Amino acid sequence: MRNFPCKKLIRMLPTRNMFTRTFQLRRRYCKNLLQISVVLVLIVTIGLNLLFILETGRRLQNQQEQFDMQHQRGHGPTGNENELLKQPLKLQQAVDSSVPGSEKKHSFRTLTIEVTSSQSKVSVAVDGTMVIEDNEANKGRGIHVVVLNEATGAVMAQRIFDTYSPHEDEALILFLNMVSPGRILIFAIKDEGTFQMKANAREVLEKLGSKKAKHLGWRDMWAMVTKKGTGPGDQYPNLKSRILNKPSIAVEEYSRSTEFHSWGAPVSVTAEVPLTSPQDSECDWGSSEEGERRREFCNHIEGYGSVCSCHDPSPIFFKRNLSILESTLDIPVAVIASNRPHYLFRMLRSMLSAEGANPGMITVFIDGYYEEPMSICRLFGLRGIQHTPLGSRNARISQHYKASLTATFNLFPKADYAIIVEEDLDISPDFFSYFKQTMRLLDDESLYCISAWNDQGYEHTSSDPKLLYRVETMPGLGWLLKKSLYKDELEQKWPTADKMWDWDMWMRMPEIRRGRECVIPDLSRTYHFGASGLNMNSYFQDIYFKRRAFNTQPSVRLDNPNSLTKANYEAVILDLLSKAQVLDHSKSPCEEDFVPESQGVPLIVFIKMEDGKDFRTWLHMAKCFKIWDLDARGYHNGLWRLHMKTSQILVVGVPYSKYAHFKPATVTPLFLDNTT
Repeated sequence: MRNFPCKKLIRMLPTRNMFTRTFQLRRRYCKNLLQISVVLVLIVTIGLNLLFILETGRRLQNQQEQFDMQHQRGHGPTGNENELLKQPLKLQQAVDSSVPGSEKKHSFRTLTIEVTSSQSKVSVAVDGTMVIEDNEANKGRGIHVVVLNEATGAVMAQRIFDTYSPHEDEALILFLNMVSPGRILIFAIKDEGTFQMKANAREVLEKLGSKKAKHLGWRDMWAMVTKKGTGPGDQYPNLKSRILNKPSIAVEEYSRSTEFHSWGAPVSVTAEVPLTSPQDSECDWGSSEEGERRREFCNHIEGYGSVCSCHDPSPIFFKRNLSILESTLDIPVAVIASNRPHYLFRMLRSMLSAEGANPGMITVFIDGYYEEPMSICRLFGLRGIQHTPLGSRNARISQHYKASLTATFNLFPKADYAIIVEEDLDISPDFFSYFKQTMRLLDDESLYCISAWNDQGYEHTSSDPKLLYRVETMPGLGWLLKKSLYKDELEQKWPTADKMWDWDMWMRMPEIRRGRECVIPDLSRTYHFGASGLNMNSYFQDIYFKRRAFNTQPSVRLDNPNSLTKANYEAVILDLLSKAQVLDHSKSPCEEDFVPESQGVPLIVFIKMEDGKDFRTWLHMAKCFKIWDLDARGYHNGLWRLHMKTSQILVVGVPYSKYAHFKPATVTPLFLDNTT
């Protein structure tokens, strides 16, 4: 019994050795199998490479034979033929005797462009590479336009014009006019693109070679490839359609919608477009730093018109008159931008043209990593900073503003103020002069900001470029912010990324504004031209912004800015009220003669206003006056100031306004609402 464990152990030893031997055999087998697999992969790879080499050689030989045949027929290359024959895959120049004036050159190489237009999808492929594919539901409606470089085939611009909506056809015309001659143009409709496309736009498309544009109707599908000519008598380069199998000045396809509730069948076009030489497609702008910036921009991006003109380009450098506004040069300017590069281009050009503009103090803050807005910054030699987006929709915009303001004061730590402007604003010639003359008013603790914008400033309600007001609302749209206000109050309280708030509405909240007011001009120093955005469309722009008054005079000397301090302004208002002539309260403000022709004195009207939130009558009156009527803005202690028919108009809310006691006992305040 004592030896049993030893005997048992001896019997088990052979079994363990057998398992070890089996494991080693399996391991050796797996190793051999892996080696065989690697060898097979290498053999297949070598075979594929050999096939590729043979196929490439065959294609080179075919291309060489075709080139030789053309040369024998008199269509071959001129000049250094041997050098061209050594490089058959590179761009080669050939003389085409089929074009009048056989000395005219065109590219030996062609691009194959495939375009699809349908209700739910638009796509563009160049030489088999998909450059656009828009199949997202409920987005991308309208005419898609792609611009290609005629020498390289690179995408230079991609735009969507929602020609179902008003004025988008005008934007399409403007864009096409801004495209440089010679560029390859591609068009395709997604969903619907003709409801608001008027005759002028159709004529432009016809001039580009379209034979279908004048027939396009509701929910028709359409695709076209063409090239923009260089002048009225220009011969368009021939494009060859694989479908039509014949040359034309444009290749297009069109399908008609047979019923109101249906769409035309999807259409596709395939076009072969000859490329030109890089030398023929570039301009000589010289070797200066300015010329290099222009060349870098214009060789890669399209749709900016005369800035890329070969013969008389518009300036990208603007001389500064330092003697005018030296103190303003120390104020940093934060340009709040997103991905609306054409807006940014227009805005920056107007800003840099204004007296006293200093490019070194301007920073463009871009909400996202978009290349075209950055390219515009480089074109003008400005600092551009891309900001990583936080939040969504309104919250994203709010976070972008906060990041931009913080960065501005970090970049310019000695600055006491900053000017904030958006990318969709035109800037008046005296924009910087206006802020120079008013910025010291912010030393008055009763003031919140200085704005260049008048919420009530329309062509028929605003006219005096020298006049200033105090208002309880914060207008924005070009404004001056004091650093101490931002650092001591706003920055730490700013809404977080999870709050879906508009930053400007937040700044107007009573607990944030704390009874302080903003200074505004009677005649705005900015003009809002943007018709697209998160809270903007062409209809809204037409109704509320298109007919805004805008100062175009340089060097305006403001009328006594010191009168805008709290005590002084009250004296101004009391003086106006004491001189004012009461309007006829038996008439409706909607009547044309409610405000008579110029009387030479201020005019006053009293409206019912029970408390500080009772704006019923004012909003109805604003609708009659055809000014901003979505909410109450631009008031001071229950009083609004306007300019109509060259007279100052004072509107006083009774009994709320502190100026209500100026109402004569015989006058009954106007009461209007949606039911009257």
